[in-house]
Amino acid sequence: MKMSTRGRYGLRAMIELAKLGNGKPIMMETIAESQGLSRKYLHAILNRLRLAGFVSSVRGAGGGFRLARPPEEIRLDEMIEALEGTLSVIECAEDPASCRWSRTCRARKVWMGVGEAMRGYLAAMTLSDLVNGRAIQ
Repeated sequence: MKMSTRGRYGLRAMIELAKLGNGKPIMMETIAESQGLSRKYLHAILNRLRLAGFVSSVRGAGGGFRLARPPEEIRLDEMIEALEGTLSVIECAEDPASCRWSRTCRARKVWMGVGEAMRGYLAAMTLSDLVNGRAIQ
């Protein structure tokens, strides 16, 4: 699986919200400017994160986006999946019906293991870990 800009930028935006927000809304323009992101693209990413329950939006003066949950409760695997979709490296690892060789393919188990390792690595970290510089190596 190759991480798209949606996943990379979404993670950067979430880190920014966790660092700056402290429960109060941050204007999307502030995040876009500090991260060098397109406002239009960032809006689409934040909207996806809002629909998945990771951020909430506040309208009006003093409005913007804020985390919907504390950063220590936001696991990276669930956030990346909300932005990217499944974390499988190949389609048949999630959907055996997608390949006629799935039942007999010896390599499929390798790809399933790679996906599980990636999912486990991301599940072991929270947004709070990243903000506090505690990413697992």
